[in-house]
Amino acid sequence: MERRVSARKVAHRRRIAGSLIAPGALGLAALLATPWSNPGSPATTATALTAAASDACYDMVSIAVAGRGDTPREGNRMLVAPDGTRLPASYSSDYSSPWIDEVVNAPQQSVGGGSYAAVYIEYPANMNSYEDAVNAGVDNTETVMRSIHASCPDTKFSIVGYSEGADVARRVAMEVGNQDGQDGSYDILDPAAVVGVVILADAGRNLGGGPFPGSENEFRNPDGFHLAYQSGQAGTSGRGALPGTSGSFGALDGKVASFCSEGDLTCSAPENIALLQLAINVGRQLNVDSLQKDGLTPATGQDLAVVLGQVALAAFVDIQSQDNWMQSDETFLDVLVKVSDPAYKLDAAAAQTDTSAGPISSNQAVDLVYLPAKVRNEIIGFIADNQNTIQVAMSDPYQQTLGEGTGHHFDYWRDANAAGGKPLTSAQYAAAWLTHLAQEAEKGEARAAAAEPSTAKLAAASTKETEASQVAPTTDSAKKAQLASNPVGTTTTTSSSPTPTTTVATTTSPEPPTVVEVAAEPATSAPQAVAETADTSTTAAEPTATTASESPTTTTPVVTTTTVPPAAG
Repeated sequence: MERRVSARKVAHRRRIAGSLIAPGALGLAALLATPWSNPGSPATTATALTAAASDACYDMVSIAVAGRGDTPREGNRMLVAPDGTRLPASYSSDYSSPWIDEVVNAPQQSVGGGSYAAVYIEYPANMNSYEDAVNAGVDNTETVMRSIHASCPDTKFSIVGYSEGADVARRVAMEVGNQDGQDGSYDILDPAAVVGVVILADAGRNLGGGPFPGSENEFRNPDGFHLAYQSGQAGTSGRGALPGTSGSFGALDGKVASFCSEGDLTCSAPENIALLQLAINVGRQLNVDSLQKDGLTPATGQDLAVVLGQVALAAFVDIQSQDNWMQSDETFLDVLVKVSDPAYKLDAAAAQTDTSAGPISSNQAVDLVYLPAKVRNEIIGFIADNQNTIQVAMSDPYQQTLGEGTGHHFDYWRDANAAGGKPLTSAQYAAAWLTHLAQEAEKGEARAAAAEPSTAKLAAASTKETEASQVAPTTDSAKKAQLASNPVGTTTTTSSSPTPTTTVATTTSPEPPTVVEVAAEPATSAPQAVAETADTSTTAAEPTATTASESPTTTTPVVTTTTVPPAAG
């Protein structure tokens, strides 16, 4: 029976969907002052922290990093380390993301109590500036993983990110997978402890890459999971809007699902859009939140001028550090795109220049000979590097990517195409894979038996909510029953599986099972299509994981989807 989504949630989703900004649209929007609605800052409440100890380790923990504004804040229950240090994360029972709950909560009903948990990473999740927010997300994610791994060395991890959080997830996965570890020690944790990474809207995706980089069949499935994502070898065109963040996952190759929808310009940007790429790189360093809220003011104008000045200065220094730049094919626009990337670092030694007065050198004299050819190459290169710039700019990239009801940035919850050989949405497939990984962790890895119980504890920081949000503790079974009767943002659809489940944000962790209200509405909310397909992800996962572990041939579950009517204005 189909369950209706409340009018309040639908209205909330309409407000929020239009305000979510993904990195692919940042620069162009910042420079052209595209009008976006401003998401309200999450509300906070006065808090009083109390320790609530948990004596068990999990077989698997999913680390979830959501998008803009969709993150735990003060007022949510936060984890604390065994030494009492507050950790920047909340259990999925204490914070709910309408976007990726469906993925990270799917394994809950398919493994034993206390075997699996999902936590959401707290990070700025804003555009002030984008690069600073993502770097903070990377640091917080690695801090949480280190702390859990130190207390529970046998716990396995998955990492899940969407939108701005997808950039965080990619960078963390690359850093984990490419650690040196020659002496058997790792700065973050052993890459073998990470069993899966899900990146929804991968802004660092390589040109024409398949959804499972490094796997035996990068277009079909990650290694070790035999359910096919799609038939054939079809890949999404283009590449991620942040090519400077791309690269190998090292030891995690084959364990990564990098999803990208055709038309989502955050991950399927065409080639030869150099001016837009320059705008994107600049936008990553701007205070887009202020620009969005206040428009072009003296403060935001100064912010823009400072960034542009830094880029121009870096470009001239880079050119000056090259002895034969005038003879090269590199154009000035190429240099601007290169040095505007926040990750760009100029060799300090190469940047040293001789400022003493003197006659023109022989090399400088030779460069003058190449000036006419260089000017010609600049013109030709500018045209070639921007063959698709006008086409993209005229296609309304914001509406194409982030438009309410139509934006391809939200396709991952509605991109199933059974007739085309893709029976599950990307979110459903990710949920099925995580369920399989959680079941494998439960079967194959004995939970760490700590010699000293205190070394195997993660505490939960309990916050004192407002009177309206306080709920008395209940038993695990009562909590499950209560949440199952009132799932968050889900509706029921039919499936061929005999045991449908929901993806509610429940957990069987040993922490006190207090139901905690989320302190604020997140600034992102799942599209209606999420609600229509949420149950099918877990339903598909259950037979998938069991069958896949026994035989390489798997019967693909048939999912019946429900068409979502377009949202009213």
